[in-house]
Amino acid sequence: MSNDPRAPKPATVHTRGDLEAFAATLPPDDGTDATDVARGFIATRVDPVIEKITPNPWLPISWDLSQSDFVHRPCPDTVNPSLWRQAGFNARHGLYEVTDGFYQVRGFDTSSVTFIRGNEGWVVIDPLTTTETARAAFELVTEHLGERPVSAVIYTHSHVDHFGGILGVVDPARVEAGEIPIVAPEGFLREAVAENLLAGPAMGRRAMYQFGMLLNWGEHGHVDQGLGKGIPTGASALIPPTIEVTETGQELVLDGIRMEFQLTPESEAPAEMHFYFPDHRALCMAENCTGTMHNVLTLRGALVRDSLLWSRYIDEALDRWGDASDVVFASHGWPHWGHEAVRGYLTRQRDLYRWLHDQSMRLINLGYTPNEISARIDLPPGLWEDYLCHGYYGTVSHNVRAVYQRYLGFYDGHPSSLDPYEPVEAGRRYVDFMGGMEALLARARKSYEAGDHRWVAEVLRHAVFADPNCEEARLLQADAFEQLGYRAEAGPWRDVYLSGAQELRHGSITVHSVSRPRPELVSGMDLQQTFDLLAAALDGMAAAAIGPLVVNWHAGTEIVRLELSNGTMHSTPGVAHPNPDAVVYGERQGLSQMISEGASMADLLDEGTITAEGDVDRLRELFACVTEFPRFYNIIEP
Repeated sequence: MSNDPRAPKPATVHTRGDLEAFAATLPPDDGTDATDVARGFIATRVDPVIEKITPNPWLPISWDLSQSDFVHRPCPDTVNPSLWRQAGFNARHGLYEVTDGFYQVRGFDTSSVTFIRGNEGWVVIDPLTTTETARAAFELVTEHLGERPVSAVIYTHSHVDHFGGILGVVDPARVEAGEIPIVAPEGFLREAVAENLLAGPAMGRRAMYQFGMLLNWGEHGHVDQGLGKGIPTGASALIPPTIEVTETGQELVLDGIRMEFQLTPESEAPAEMHFYFPDHRALCMAENCTGTMHNVLTLRGALVRDSLLWSRYIDEALDRWGDASDVVFASHGWPHWGHEAVRGYLTRQRDLYRWLHDQSMRLINLGYTPNEISARIDLPPGLWEDYLCHGYYGTVSHNVRAVYQRYLGFYDGHPSSLDPYEPVEAGRRYVDFMGGMEALLARARKSYEAGDHRWVAEVLRHAVFADPNCEEARLLQADAFEQLGYRAEAGPWRDVYLSGAQELRHGSITVHSVSRPRPELVSGMDLQQTFDLLAAALDGMAAAAIGPLVVNWHAGTEIVRLELSNGTMHSTPGVAHPNPDAVVYGERQGLSQMISEGASMADLLDEGTITAEGDVDRLRELFACVTEFPRFYNIIEP
């Protein structure tokens, strides 16, 4: 190891001891998972690097299949042994046969893509995150299974890693011509857009921590996402579905393949579905059952998921198809074969999300607060003994706190939690109460040497926010984060800790970049969503000074009434004001340019992309109040 204080550190004696103690609690490994992971392997890509269509300075390639090769070595003392085991499975990549006519490409992305041989072509389930990775997967299929067109596409749910690579497998012109049906659950388009819309910039920055997107891969850095290897980067797109599944029990035949559907809204995604192939005795569980405990609330941020409904949907699938299934597969991880294995897997996944919900509610109603609940709930033996229920992606700790948040919100019931100081002010006061920075650091060093890294991390948060230039506080907190990352069984926890350590040691990334919605998402937005996005970016105080303003906005054949009132902007589609202060004319293109390209109202007017009449000056002033959000904002410091 380097003597550079900013270089990664070895595991301390306390970290090694904790990991040895944790390893002793792990269930025996009967080899079933390893056998299932390897089953059906056909081939993989020769060139491990999948090039990016448009490189950027901080993430120049889309995907590198070889970057996980290190996990096939013995587990080092800087990685939780259970996470290392999972990482070894997720690092397997290539084309696999699931059952007769069913194939998956795994390890080319965080998610897996499934190809089903139909009468004329391939029915594709979940075409990955990016055009680049989806195209590479399709090329591998074509190379080893022969050239066939895509005859249909199914989106299992509304997360981008399940639809973003659509242009890698489909020509949009064939969709427009009605040659390729695209099937999705009811509400897919609305939710695919909405989940990444209003809070998109914040979620994008937090995702860098959750997925370790700026970390080096290796035993001191990113090891595994838990759900998959990691997140690819590149060009994502969205082609809207042409067929919606609107009810459980609905049946479709796609290119000769029969399917039965089950809607599962408000589970792992706001719009999601399972489906069964009766002629093949095969069941797809989308992302509600994977090779890990999933997130009730993802660390990047989202609406809290309904763990009770989640469990009930799995129970319904078990009742419908458990006895009729010989193989179950999902959009992450690997399949499970055999009637008994399928039923056991579904049963334990069902029980897992019900356990998280019910035990949290029991303690909530006993008066415990989120952190107290987190400290008191563990998995029961029957779930702990199944590695597929372990917290490689979600964790018991943050999932039970999410259940609390869903039912009771942010407030833990203690009066002091009503009006806490913001971090800088709190930090200055904590440092002063602890006798000043030198006294605090001296005590923190002793706690670090004693192995109490959680406490060091918490205390030094106050020190860094009180004085972000205090190098000793930054480096000691980084060391504490690092040791906590080494201990973590969950890939996202490890990545969050190590991302924080990296930015404490080296500073946040300084590349200037503005966070904007992708054009393909903007194209799927309705007009109300479009103006809601602009309204949420409005500097309200600056807009309030403009005064009341009413605008009739004509976007092609559609019209929206905009009303500025007390610094808030309201939009009403399909309604015109009889006496507006201004009227705008233009196609949807202008709005799309404002949102996805950052074009200003002034520029669009000057270019003639849109035209306006009436109080144009105040109109210009209003849209000059729209805030641009940086892609890289500070997290571990003010």
